[in-house]
Amino acid sequence: MPSGIRTRLRNCLAAALTAAALLVLPHPAHAQPAADPPEFEQQILFKAAQDPGYACFRIPAIVRTADGTLLAFAEGRVLNCGDAADIDLVVKRSTDGGRTWGPLQVVNEGAGDTHGNPAPIVDRDTGRIWLAETYNTGRKDSASCSVPCDRSPHLQYSDDDGKTWSEPRDLSPEILPADWNSWYATGPVHGIQLTHGRYAGRLVFGVNTETWDGSRVSANHAALIVSDDHGGHWRIGATDTWPIAADGTFRQKPSELTLAERTDGSVLVSGREQDGTDLGHRTQAVSRDGGGSFAAPFRDLPDLYTPQVQGSMLRVGDRILLACPADPDRRRTMTVRSSYDGGRTWDSVDRGTVVTTDWSGYSDLVRVDHDTVGLLYEGGAVDARDEIRFARFSEDWLAPHRGPDPHTADLAPRARPAAVLGDAEETDGVFDGALEFDGTDDAVRLPYRSGLPLGSGDFTASLWFRYTATTGEQPLLWMGGIGTTQPQVWVRGEPANHRVQGLITVRNGAAAPQTAFVRTDTAYNDGQWHHAVLRRGGGRLSLSVDGAQSAVADVPGSVSRNSPFGVHIGQRMDSRAFFTGALDEVHVWNRALTDEELSDPKVLRSPKDTVLWLPLDSVSGGDS
Repeated sequence: MPSGIRTRLRNCLAAALTAAALLVLPHPAHAQPAADPPEFEQQILFKAAQDPGYACFRIPAIVRTADGTLLAFAEGRVLNCGDAADIDLVVKRSTDGGRTWGPLQVVNEGAGDTHGNPAPIVDRDTGRIWLAETYNTGRKDSASCSVPCDRSPHLQYSDDDGKTWSEPRDLSPEILPADWNSWYATGPVHGIQLTHGRYAGRLVFGVNTETWDGSRVSANHAALIVSDDHGGHWRIGATDTWPIAADGTFRQKPSELTLAERTDGSVLVSGREQDGTDLGHRTQAVSRDGGGSFAAPFRDLPDLYTPQVQGSMLRVGDRILLACPADPDRRRTMTVRSSYDGGRTWDSVDRGTVVTTDWSGYSDLVRVDHDTVGLLYEGGAVDARDEIRFARFSEDWLAPHRGPDPHTADLAPRARPAAVLGDAEETDGVFDGALEFDGTDDAVRLPYRSGLPLGSGDFTASLWFRYTATTGEQPLLWMGGIGTTQPQVWVRGEPANHRVQGLITVRNGAAAPQTAFVRTDTAYNDGQWHHAVLRRGGGRLSLSVDGAQSAVADVPGSVSRNSPFGVHIGQRMDSRAFFTGALDEVHVWNRALTDEELSDPKVLRSPKDTVLWLPLDSVSGGDS
């Protein structure tokens, strides 16, 4: 079928599906009753079953026009859900703040190729809506684009509030230098127009690109693209380049950049970090000259928990919102977190607001009106690619800014106190006091500092535990990432399997992750205090409880690399399991203690070579 006829047929079929046919999803538990003005509501906006002609929709982006219309963009994937097949750029419009939506329109038809990565920008001075996008030659299977990929940027615009669109123009002569000759990606997320200072009126969006040296990808580039003449001409502004070694390893690969103008006029840039050796799955940079340059290279945020996925930012007053999944291992649990200091620090997962516990992926945020924020995001009960949803919520629906958590002392050198979550209570311990955990939301979490990651060296972790649980996973100590591939260290009780287990997962150079684990033959869930020691040293990984030891061969590599990083006591890193019982004297050293040292009370209570030392004998402070 000719492409033009195919487009007209799709548009006719889409028009038959009115806004009333959109499925409204249930509110989260904390939304207001229906009798009150809703603080949260959401609906399915794009889904193959309701939008004929497409197998899948992905890569949402959304803007509010100068006239107040919401334009929700997506990739309409014709053949399958792959990233490099026949893909159109499509849009739906809403003139009532996202309550109802018009039919699907094709903005840019791939006609067998990939036309995707929407990055819309509204010029509020002219009313014109710009749409940056990226092309590559399509393929008929669901595989990724071959490397080097023939990606190129394009641009089109609308002057009638998104009803019709110009013919695309190739932006390669302006923003595609010769050495950005492999991967190239616009957005995918809305760009911004600056409003403060000497650069007010400038249009800015993000790209990430790669260099192919003839045999391999040798560098990644994260860059901002700017225009000072309302989109007439574009140029490359701030650029941060990260080399890739011959073995394929690299420190960072900032990509899928989302931007927010801070109150002082500087631009905060947040990006996905993919497979670099630095800790963290998100990375940030700041431009203080309107996107012309970065003040410093991108830096990873180890304790901002998210999987490897695109995210989106929006400034709402003095608060910057970040939407992305909060499960550090998988794309699920879409959450909105806040920063109250321009992105210098971000709310931890327990302080964020959960939009859904479903699978979820890419997203974009928009200011609907003075009182309402919109979130367009990928979600699904089975797969994050099932559908694209639009959620509306008030700022009041978001979790409020709260004061410091109660805390307990960390006696390691230069350590800050550890946060006490839930309502963990003081109880009698082995030495002085200890903490009792209820198995629901009680935990202790350490603030990140550079001395906590254990790297590839030896270590010893020692703690006392007491519990009676007969089921469930009972996490005692967790350091690092989570899942089957992320570097990590943990010790947990597994009463249903009649054991206590210690585990490490490592990365070594470009090699695949490796795991080693040690287990006891009893769960020690008798309600008495027991002393557990997990030790790495001398080529062995050993676990002893009350002196009874088991050991296996060590696996060489780093236990803290290229993943989010946290230290949790009584809690899994993804908050999907909590300990029920009491813990005391959690102590980690960055060397392997000898058996003699482990039997010496003075050594066990010494700060020498200490990474962390939590007596857990008292809780103080807290301001809810």
